[in-house]
Amino acid sequence: MKLSGLYAITPDWGDTARLITVTEAVLRGGCRLLQYRNKTASPCHRDEQAVALRGLTRRYEALLIINDDVDLALACEADGVHLGGEDGDLAEARRCLGTNRILGASCYQSQGLAAAAAQAGVDYLAFGSFFPSPTKPQAKRADPALIAAAKERHRLPVAAIGGITLDNAGRLVDAGADLLAVITAVYNNADPERASRDFTQLFENRRP
Repeated sequence: MKLSGLYAITPDWGDTARLITVTEAVLRGGCRLLQYRNKTASPCHRDEQAVALRGLTRRYEALLIINDDVDLALACEADGVHLGGEDGDLAEARRCLGTNRILGASCYQSQGLAAAAAQAGVDYLAFGSFFPSPTKPQAKRADPALIAAAKERHRLPVAAIGGITLDNAGRLVDAGADLLAVITAVYNNADPERASRDFTQLFENRRP
């Protein structure tokens, strides 16, 4: 599956039933790439939620990426892993995942990190935060020019993250972002299915 479009990232919700209900609405809206991220749950709770999301994404023929946990990704048969800058060795993750699973890396505002990630064999590069984010309010800002520069240099899909809303997402799509990594604007939306559809439409509109 081409890495393009809305890249929905789950919030730190303890209520698994709520997480599944809202995620299903997001998938109904057209999202086909989901990252499971929960920094507050216990290992057992994370296992439970990851397995539930794996079943859901299979129903919708969507990809499931696990944040910062190669072992969990393998255990729940996820499609890949995303690693932050201090969350594991990318080359070792690639070795464990093999070539048939996706590996993504957070590069923040650094082309140097992007170069190292590309060398390690990642499938996409993530840059941010592009806008003020409620998830990481103290994060430094990334320049949208990073997107085109990284794509030109590394020939890999680029994910944009950080404070992305429907009001500002178009600027990142126009800058060349292949993926829009979004938490709040979909999961905290009164109509997550519509929000997902609207984000997805941004990419439909870009197609020639």
